[in-house]
Amino acid sequence: MIYNSEIETLKLEKLRSLQNQRLRDLLLRLQQTVPFYQKQWEQAGVDLARIKSVEDLHKLPFTKKSHLRDHYPYGLFAKPMAEVRRIHASSGTTGKPTVVGYSQNDLEIFDEVVARSLVCAGARPGMKLHNAYGYGLFTGGLGMHGGATKLGMAVIPVSGGMTERQLTILQDFEPEVMCCTPSYALTLGEKFKELGVDTASLAVKYAVLGAEPWTETVRQEVESALHVDATNIYGLSEIIGPGVSQEEVDEKGRGSHIWEDHFFPEVVDPRNGEPLPHGTEGVLVFTTLTKEAFPLVRYWTNDICSIYYDPDSRRSHVKMSAIKGRSDEMLIIRGVNLFHTQVEAVFTEFQELTPNYQLVVAREGNMDQVKVLVECQQDLQPRTLSYLSQQLMKRLKGNIGLSMKVEIQESGSIPRSVGGKLSRIVDTRP
Repeated sequence: MIYNSEIETLKLEKLRSLQNQRLRDLLLRLQQTVPFYQKQWEQAGVDLARIKSVEDLHKLPFTKKSHLRDHYPYGLFAKPMAEVRRIHASSGTTGKPTVVGYSQNDLEIFDEVVARSLVCAGARPGMKLHNAYGYGLFTGGLGMHGGATKLGMAVIPVSGGMTERQLTILQDFEPEVMCCTPSYALTLGEKFKELGVDTASLAVKYAVLGAEPWTETVRQEVESALHVDATNIYGLSEIIGPGVSQEEVDEKGRGSHIWEDHFFPEVVDPRNGEPLPHGTEGVLVFTTLTKEAFPLVRYWTNDICSIYYDPDSRRSHVKMSAIKGRSDEMLIIRGVNLFHTQVEAVFTEFQELTPNYQLVVAREGNMDQVKVLVECQQDLQPRTLSYLSQQLMKRLKGNIGLSMKVEIQESGSIPRSVGGKLSRIVDTRP
């Protein structure tokens, strides 16, 4: 099933024509309504008459999170507040929150792209969705709720946290689809195991996971623990929320379709912002072609991935690879670039290990050091633990090119997700 076959299978030349018209309309609207863009483009010497297609986007400057915070809360809105129907915001843990707004049409687009994504993930009208994303200012809960309702699903608005209640509802309410962060899906799988519940008996068959980077290691663990097909949903509040892209359940591991009739993607060099060809890894940048209340041009997401077209897919929209990490969260340890997902990917080679881990960064003398804390599946003899640690250190060095200490801990010793995003890095450096 394809939710919107007319758009999702549109030939590339027709898709480009639609994108180009929407881009021109967007730029004219912003020139008239958002002083930030008027001033930015004037200072950059941009002649909008020369921006005729998405191929010309590289001529425009980037929009970055700092710009959103500089114009907090509503300075980048392109609609008067009387036409705004919803406001969301980030947590603001690293400064002022980024505030985003939605017109009525924006909310309808939001519902549409989430509905497309749910169908991609295996959901169908008439199914029930166990929605364990947080409701409130975070876009996840209400975003998934609206799209599922549009698709014709019955939504169980569990929200995040209260794990014991989640387990009861998953058993008693018999949802066929669940959504949450991948780290929380691991938590739910562990709790079911502790209770001796055979998850193969549950009605849930599809897990739509997002809001944090994850790897094939985590997918294998989630699918094994919950007996589900787990796919990745990607989004960020600045662009719209969840539903910017989605992995197809029949094409797991082959990337996620970006709904590029609404969100035009670029990948650029993180060092100089120059556009990179398809298939090359860099920073993901989005232009929102259809948003009304809070449109953005060339928004620098900080997410590291590549984009490419998959001729073997039944949908024609461009795909993005799994997020490797965020450029602003990349660790540089003794000259080596390190993302926590690189470490996580190695764990799949060791059946004795779980995907529950943390990286602890410390400064010893004048050198930065990383210690990998990871749990083992069961109690092991000291000699076995020592051998396993040595083998893991060797594999990490070979795969990443960085020597890291390894400490294998007993099961349950490393913090779990309680419903939201989980921090994998503890940086103790001054």
